[in-house]
Amino acid sequence: MSNTAIFWPLIVQTGLIYVIYYIVSLRRSGAVRAGKVKASEYKVPIVEPEPSATVARNLVNQFELPFLFYAVCIALAMVNGVNYAVLILAWAFVASRILHSYVHITTNDLRKRRPLFIVGYVVNAILWLWLAWVLLGI
Repeated sequence: MSNTAIFWPLIVQTGLIYVIYYIVSLRRSGAVRAGKVKASEYKVPIVEPEPSATVARNLVNQFELPFLFYAVCIALAMVNGVNYAVLILAWAFVASRILHSYVHITTNDLRKRRPLFIVGYVVNAILWLWLAWVLLGI
């Protein structure tokens, strides 16, 4: 198996970030058109209109836990630690982030959103443990 296979989940995760950027832009411009906010208020956004607030917060989320995901995937590729189990975990992380984002920017139902976050959190932790395992040569 090629270590480069680990980069496909990274590419999809990055694609998600671009989609979230696009959605926040649409919602912000929609809020301006609807008269809910003036465009100038986005210079230093203290109060985000509700339609775009959850998307903007989700965008911030894409640079928190996923940052650790990028780092561990690149590290695993560098130390030849990629195998099918790692790829399954990487895709599981990306799937959890996509589903988490969907819930966050649609219903924002915490009963659904929190478990999806926890799945990604646990999968990410397992990937880091796997990296430690590889580095220890176990």
